[in-house]
Amino acid sequence: MFESLLTAFRAPDIRRRILYVLGILIIFRALAHVPVPGADPAKLSQFFADNALFGLLDLFSGGGLSRFSVVGLGVNPYINASIIMQLMTGVVPALQALQREGEYGRNKINQYTRYLSVPLAVLQSYGFLAVLNAAGVMMPGYELKLSSLDTILQIVSLTAGSVLLMWLGELITENGIGNGISFIIFAGIVGRVPSAAQRFIESPNFGSLAVLAVMAILVVAVIVYITEGQRRIPIQYASRVRGRRMYQGGSTFLPLRVNMAGVIPIIFAVSILLLPSQLAGYFTTSEVQIVADVATFIVNFFGPANPLVYGGLYFLLTVGFTYFYTAFTFKPDETAEQLRKNGGFIPGIRPGRPTQDYLARVVNRITVAGALFLGTIAVLPFVVAAILPDLAGVSLGGTSLLIVVSVVVETMKQLEAQLLMRSYEGFIR
Repeated sequence: MFESLLTAFRAPDIRRRILYVLGILIIFRALAHVPVPGADPAKLSQFFADNALFGLLDLFSGGGLSRFSVVGLGVNPYINASIIMQLMTGVVPALQALQREGEYGRNKINQYTRYLSVPLAVLQSYGFLAVLNAAGVMMPGYELKLSSLDTILQIVSLTAGSVLLMWLGELITENGIGNGISFIIFAGIVGRVPSAAQRFIESPNFGSLAVLAVMAILVVAVIVYITEGQRRIPIQYASRVRGRRMYQGGSTFLPLRVNMAGVIPIIFAVSILLLPSQLAGYFTTSEVQIVADVATFIVNFFGPANPLVYGGLYFLLTVGFTYFYTAFTFKPDETAEQLRKNGGFIPGIRPGRPTQDYLARVVNRITVAGALFLGTIAVLPFVVAAILPDLAGVSLGGTSLLIVVSVVVETMKQLEAQLLMRSYEGFIR
């Protein structure tokens, strides 16, 4: 890996792309420290320390949300818009037809996703301000009103910051290396490493630190192995005649990834799991005793304070959402139809419905491994806290580790592809 990085840095055009990405990421980290006025920093820090749901959102903004910065929303509105568009593409015929139009269709869907991100950013800005105002985090005398100039400026600042990050991500995709949105999320997570490293160093138990370091290395190795794992389905193409031209047949393979869903099932699971305890938390101080008792029970039983129940539900929801999201991203019927139209077939499997059933059966089997992998990654912090209770403050975040490793692996693959293209330039000319 390091040899590939050094080789890539010697190439002027690739070095220019790498420095471009680093420049954009520096701008992002600088913006994360530009605050939006109106919040009490001490109360804001305490609010995020006690709130697991907003702590998860703060993870993807690189701490910008807990600082109430202009990029506090991060790329969360764009991620939500992308998920909504992916789900709608599976059920809306017009979007399905647009998706089949190749590059033009993908560009149009991406354009719709960007348009949808703006109203979602406005709604999330107002919702975030409403939660902070209800929690007493805002400065004395603040009033949350759409007729108030302060509220309007805060919503505009947070929305503009999210749109700016979306634009910076597009610039990285066009002029840099890798996926820009993934890099923004990556930079946000890595931006929290210094504070985590400080807690790591300050821990007096060096034996536990050594165990944690070994576990981290093993987890990274497993993440790379599963992320790159795939089942290769052999595909054979018969010779065919189109017009006056004869197309020779050949053989290739259809790669089916073990983890098709990525990190999306974990985000779905934790959002749904934290919602009941989050809502119940607002009613724990209710004047109606039975309402307060029920709300307290929900918070204590289903919240992170009860790791056994919370971790078990987290694991089951992650496994379930992995199957759900895989069913949306990979459709065996469409794949079988495309193979039939292009004259391709799986050796030993008849085209049409038998091919569809075979692909569905293979996907269901390999998704078992992907679902169990994601479920284990989701509950990994609870496992670490149980094994090493003296390092409860030094959390081994499975979700953040999965995102970071996935982005690094994908970027290295693109760098190697760029180097391979340079190696063949002499033959192409």
